[in-house]
Amino acid sequence: MRRLRVVFMGTPDFAVPSLKAVITAGHAVVGVFTQPDKPRGRGHKVAPPPVKQVAEACGIPVFQPRRLREPEALEALRSLAPDVICVVAYGQILPKAVLDLPPLGCVNVHASLLPRWRGAAPIQAALLAGDTVTGVTTMLMDEGLDTGDILLQRPIPIDPADDAGTLHDKLAAAGAELLVETLALLAEGRAPRRPQDNSLATYAPKIEREQAAIDWSRTAEQIYNHVRAFAPWPGAYTAHGERILKVLQVEPRTAEAAGAVPGEVVAVEEAGFVVQTGRGTVLVRRVQPPGAAAMSGRDYVNGYRLRVGERLAPVQPGAGSAGGN
Repeated sequence: MRRLRVVFMGTPDFAVPSLKAVITAGHAVVGVFTQPDKPRGRGHKVAPPPVKQVAEACGIPVFQPRRLREPEALEALRSLAPDVICVVAYGQILPKAVLDLPPLGCVNVHASLLPRWRGAAPIQAALLAGDTVTGVTTMLMDEGLDTGDILLQRPIPIDPADDAGTLHDKLAAAGAELLVETLALLAEGRAPRRPQDNSLATYAPKIEREQAAIDWSRTAEQIYNHVRAFAPWPGAYTAHGERILKVLQVEPRTAEAAGAVPGEVVAVEEAGFVVQTGRGTVLVRRVQPPGAAAMSGRDYVNGYRLRVGERLAPVQPGAGSAGGN
């Protein structure tokens, strides 16, 4: 296999398996572009992105321009003379000058089966929609939003127990494998290429913390998907009195509680507490109160005096989100 000169562009944990896979495959990663260091965590200490940490450990030059359009960034890219640029959750739009630079193009790993779920949050969008299958796509990037020609795709089943965290890890691993396969085909001049059907496109905009608030008037199945989509971040949440409670795991049920209103606690079981929804009920198995560790629903009932008949309420805009990590 021809050994390619690769510039890798990526930032978060999702991109780390892809970077490691390209290195392991024997390609020459001549430079890594990633977002600038920024404050993270409770202490707001400035920390490097995960991709930067891997690159530095491997002795690969790291570049962190605020904008790729900056002349210094473009000059650095040209000096690296890449055959191909690999882009995995980089966090910046690539200008045309960058897209046109490498002879083999700019290859993006996207966490969906395009053209379904173009955009910034395809994993959450698939879970919110109740999809049972998602996948990863490699595509040749163009100036549109995830509109480039498809190279390879790999479907990944969504398990009923999956949430955004577990699905993230599955897709990150699958994307790394698919990227290496794609580079091998590009190096040999055998990569398939097909345009996307824009009429089938759906969109997954960036997730905002406020979207995670639970609307108990929705169906049990919708709330189940909602909780999965926002776990582990930012965490679906609701109000119990003055407390904002993060809801980490629920189980949907078709049974109704006669006369109960959405959000009302209708039963307490060994595994947690049961809440009426707009249609059906959910068993709340795992929660996290503000400033406390995650716990079972039953432990929350015992420790925080939640009673049958109490009503969990939607959190009003501006009231903040759940505490905890």
